[in-house]
Amino acid sequence: MRIHISTTKNTSLVPFDYQQKLVGTIHKWIGHNSIHDSISLYSFSWLKGGEKVSNALNFPKGATMFISFYDEDITRKVIKNILDDSQMFCGMSVTNITIDDTPSLERQELFFCASPIFIKRKMEDGNIKQFTYDDEQTSTLLKETLTAKMREAGLEEDETLDIRFDTSYNKKRLKLIRYRGIGNKASLCPVIIKAKPETKLFAWNVGIGNCTGIGFGAIY
Repeated sequence: MRIHISTTKNTSLVPFDYQQKLVGTIHKWIGHNSIHDSISLYSFSWLKGGEKVSNALNFPKGATMFISFYDEDITRKVIKNILDDSQMFCGMSVTNITIDDTPSLERQELFFCASPIFIKRKMEDGNIKQFTYDDEQTSTLLKETLTAKMREAGLEEDETLDIRFDTSYNKKRLKLIRYRGIGNKASLCPVIIKAKPETKLFAWNVGIGNCTGIGFGAIY
């Protein structure tokens, strides 16, 4: 279930690395419960509508974004919490919430990024390795992560599932994102998802790749 929100304009400039501020806002609306301690079955986009000003961002007409949850009960709780406390950061607050109709994804296979897709794995030596669209393993890793999320949600494995980056996209690029002082190399590149419609809808809600709970991997 996906909700779109619109905000007031900011009263102070928004730093480029606002992601941690946005995560704090989303987690405030989710509330203190087990959703923070489990595999994230939700995703959210970055803010749209900004313009660069003095090494920061300004949203003169406000910002827009979306948040998607697999669990509709949590979505309803989040909507209530937004209505109770609409404040975000840098002077922005929510002015409007709309609920997306559940899309029919039977014929859709190409999905675009609403936030960069991040892929990581812990290696045998204990180090964390990050993967991008130009690594051979990415399709396998994306499928592995989505399958784990389906298992967490109690869904049956989709044997038809296949995910891969559309590397023919001529505007694909990598983006280095710092979060809590750690550099994360993520991919801004569309993905092709071949699967049952309900599997694609699940991915549409929970996102692709790792760390969707902190603002990576949202798709549309």
